[in-house]
Amino acid sequence: MPRISRRTAELGTENAFVVLAEVNDLARRGKDIISFCIGQPDFATPANIQDAAVAAIRDGRHGYTPSAGIDELREAAARYLARMRGLDIRPEHVVVGAGAKPFIGYAILATTDFGTGDEVIYPNPGFPIYESQIKACGAVPVPLHLHESRDFAFDPAELEARLTPKTRLLILNSPHNPTGGMLSARDLAGIAAILERHPDVWVYSDEIYSRLCYDGEFASIASAPGMYERTIVSDGASKTWAMTGWRIGFTANPTLAPIFTRWITNTESCASQISQWAAVAAIEGPQDAAEAMRASFLERRDLIVRLLNQVPGVACRTPGGAFYAWPNVTEACRMVGAADSEAFRKRLLAEAGVAVLADIHFGARVPGEGQHVRFSYAASKERIEAGVARIAEFVRRNTRAAA
Repeated sequence: MPRISRRTAELGTENAFVVLAEVNDLARRGKDIISFCIGQPDFATPANIQDAAVAAIRDGRHGYTPSAGIDELREAAARYLARMRGLDIRPEHVVVGAGAKPFIGYAILATTDFGTGDEVIYPNPGFPIYESQIKACGAVPVPLHLHESRDFAFDPAELEARLTPKTRLLILNSPHNPTGGMLSARDLAGIAAILERHPDVWVYSDEIYSRLCYDGEFASIASAPGMYERTIVSDGASKTWAMTGWRIGFTANPTLAPIFTRWITNTESCASQISQWAAVAAIEGPQDAAEAMRASFLERRDLIVRLLNQVPGVACRTPGGAFYAWPNVTEACRMVGAADSEAFRKRLLAEAGVAVLADIHFGARVPGEGQHVRFSYAASKERIEAGVARIAEFVRRNTRAAA
């Protein structure tokens, strides 16, 4: 049998999909599972967006588009991104892709060279595809630790300590997956001041949850003086308009837009034309449904944080955005005799019928920060109440058994 490449053998994954497969398998076998593992809105895509897609199909808009996307979507996305960030973003700066995720790889490919020791700094814990793509692209991953005491922001001094002559790219994500943490305008101004001393470093700003902020206003590092030219602003349709399966992301940068376009030509050719017309309707149409989803997520956030903090051995900070909670379960692990959060996660699934993700699914544990699990609260209030009740009963039952 011919061998596969080492790059492929070592390629990471997104464990939310791995656990989801476990959940689906258990469900097929008749087990009642309450799942908090997948990060996607549980709402239907708004009707006006669906109607736009149907109209595109009926109008025969089925073929290839330019690799950078249809003009109408690039124009709409430029206005949308500019309005939220107070920037002069032009349509030619915007590139449309099959979701926002491919731009992670394109950004690394565009700013680093394979095997030369070029470094990429990324948040830890963080979206697992950051580290996976850094390695696959032949760059060196440099984790930047997020701290619970800072509401899961990082210490600017730690960022400065990690910047070296080999640093080519800094990845930021706010609101943040998996913790729900946010970087304030003040935080970002401090980061920009540090980067001013390192002019050769690009920034990839993952802002896919930009419309899901609850505590404070959304802020982008691209809005800091002099930063847009070196910042890759990445956003998309998936989270704001419940369009995960439509696969539409858009990224803006005045210098790298033509390079990203070339990468798309080499890989996906273009995003689905039907989905692109749907995204135009999403951006330019009524925003009532998007605002209603945000309001529902806020209610669910407050509910799940309150309930989790009533579970013995669990302490959960209030996330500022996205739709994730990142409770500390160090004491709960001790109480039930679980070696760590992954053992706790597996037992919750097997014994309580509750699916969550462990901290190790999002990078190596931050030293001294304890054990955490991630909940996606993109689930109904009834499922949240039932799921957390199961966890509380699991901890109480197993604590008594241990005693």
